[in-house]
Amino acid sequence: MSNVQITALVIILLYMAATVALGLFISARKKKKQAMQSNDDFLMAGKSLGPVVLAATLFAANTGGASTTGIATNVYTYGLSACWYVIAAGIGFVLVSFIAPYFRRSSSSTVPEIISKRYGKASHIFTAFTSIAALFMATGAQIIATASIINVVTGIDFSTAAIITTAVVIAYTMVGGFTSVTAANMMHVIFITVGMAIAMLIMVFNPQVGGFGALFAKADAMGTELDLLSMTKIGLPTIIGYIAMYFMTFPTGQEIVQTYCSAKDGKSAKTGSVIAGLLSAAYAIVPAIIGLIAYVCIDGYADGGAQKNALADATIRFAPAVVAGLVLAAIVAATMSSASGNMIGTATMFTNDVFRPYINKGVKDDKKEVWISRVTMVVVGLVGLSVALTASNIISVMMGAFALRSAGPFAAFICGLFYKNVTKRAGFISIVLGTVVAAVWIYALDTPWGLSAMVPGGIVAFIAIFLFSAIDRKMGVEPAPELVFDND
Repeated sequence: MSNVQITALVIILLYMAATVALGLFISARKKKKQAMQSNDDFLMAGKSLGPVVLAATLFAANTGGASTTGIATNVYTYGLSACWYVIAAGIGFVLVSFIAPYFRRSSSSTVPEIISKRYGKASHIFTAFTSIAALFMATGAQIIATASIINVVTGIDFSTAAIITTAVVIAYTMVGGFTSVTAANMMHVIFITVGMAIAMLIMVFNPQVGGFGALFAKADAMGTELDLLSMTKIGLPTIIGYIAMYFMTFPTGQEIVQTYCSAKDGKSAKTGSVIAGLLSAAYAIVPAIIGLIAYVCIDGYADGGAQKNALADATIRFAPAVVAGLVLAAIVAATMSSASGNMIGTATMFTNDVFRPYINKGVKDDKKEVWISRVTMVVVGLVGLSVALTASNIISVMMGAFALRSAGPFAAFICGLFYKNVTKRAGFISIVLGTVVAAVWIYALDTPWGLSAMVPGGIVAFIAIFLFSAIDRKMGVEPAPELVFDND
């Protein structure tokens, strides 16, 4: 390995060690404050998150491999408009801020739990298992992203890098629970936003790049066919699709919903969501610029088409060794924080929606549930590792996970909040139909026209819920009991 690679590896390993140490510290401090830690404290941080910490957790949970390495890679195909993938996430957070207080006021911890309060046991079980399956896939996607960076930069075998990544994420997530994850996310956000932004500027003003003016002039000279500077090349339908995707997946994604539910009050949930949205939109251009540097300033790089290692290659070539290490640590931060959020989310759903109601016969046992939660995290990590070792396309894995968890439940969730005449049967049918349509769209039809499966799945789910609710009401079926919200 070169000196730059060795330095980068040392910084990444130090960062991982610091993350685990932070988890141990938070866990030890928590134990001193109370002799018995409840499962709500372990998985929900005692529902005490203020807007700033909540915003950092939302941002870190959503900013993973696709939002860093994925954007840099896609600059070849879409130019700078590749950054719309993350700008759309920012818009999604702002839109969801209007319903974010309902999560906190619902006295729930999971998406299936909210669904069950309106639609009953069948909907509860189906949503729980599809959501858990989706988080298995999403965890695998983040392990792929982290291990790929370590593999490319250091030369460590991908499988070994994946195992190391999985072990570290399990360790700091399992030891401290959601409290340690939120604390680590504050560190992650600093590395992701400040670290990568400063590194980008250093790279841009490297003499080989020549500053923004020279970079843009070189990009423009590469011709209109590539159109690397375009902010519209990705197309309006895709942008709208991205926004719709995030608006649908955030209210039905456990790692996001759990963060909202952990807010200290509804106002904190709403404010934190807006802050996360603004932060995401502002950050989006950073990995896009780094990707642009790779395609423009590395001789012959663009001739090979889209390069999955564009971000890492540009960083290694145009940033000083320490800065390169910090950038790659920031990417590791992004992917690790997303993976830990997935583990926490899965553990919460399994304990609250499977273990307690169906295995432990409805009895709440904090000591046993904390233990079950930790075991679940290990299982999620191991399943995610198996996904990482058998799949390679992070975007396809993530899109599949988004569709599984969101296409069906989104209509039921929205109608559960705002439509008083919805019926239990209609809710269940819409959840199943939306999920099935999304699965067929992806795995049987191979995503026609590049349209997200959540669009057809969501449309079918909304049609089904209104149609079958109307049929049920004509048959004299009473609407499902409305949700009761706490005042905060």
